[in-house]
Amino acid sequence: MSEPESLNHTLAQFQSNRAKTMEPQALRINIDQRQLLVDTADRSGFVKAGDKVDAFALKEVGGAELSLRRLLETGPLVLVFFRFEGCPACNIALPYYNAHLAPAVKELGATLVAVSPQVPERLVGIKERHNLDFLVATDFGNDLARKLGILYGYDEPSRQAALAKGTSIGDITGTGTWELPMPATIVIDQTGTVRFADVSPDWLVRTEPENVIQAVRLIRERAAA
Repeated sequence: MSEPESLNHTLAQFQSNRAKTMEPQALRINIDQRQLLVDTADRSGFVKAGDKVDAFALKEVGGAELSLRRLLETGPLVLVFFRFEGCPACNIALPYYNAHLAPAVKELGATLVAVSPQVPERLVGIKERHNLDFLVATDFGNDLARKLGILYGYDEPSRQAALAKGTSIGDITGTGTWELPMPATIVIDQTGTVRFADVSPDWLVRTEPENVIQAVRLIRERAAA
């Protein structure tokens, strides 16, 4: 059986194909916004390995409250931050994680949660569409993402392009703001300490599953030693 294409190769192919049909001005706005984020991101403020995570609560799309304490009861926690239910790249990344990350994380006794600021009633669609076998939850007001230093705002060309279509990202997410989390994957051990953190200012670059699996495996090895 052949090895699957990497997630980032899959995303690069998606963008290459989309560039052939996307309206040139819209394509340029998309590229420029992503490059601006890469160039200006305050990486010193990103969550990093060794940080302690304060207590938080998320709302699972089915209605359950997910506290940090509860999520760590049975093992390490893997948080995957994504933008919103209709984000094309997120609709590639989350099913990829469902196939290539979730089973290994579960086998290692860890919990996987995909997190977006989008309100639960609008967020549930991505879980149902792809039959995701992991938790999907709302970070109301981007509270957790803000503490982790991974938020960004639309630049002015992106904002004007969205308004020209009659919608703002705040309308789509139900948050009323122009803020979204950068794609990020964070692995937290049962002491509440971050053991792995990968933040991507470019939303077409995502964490590869094998890096997360290795981080969880190392936590388990340390606990067993």
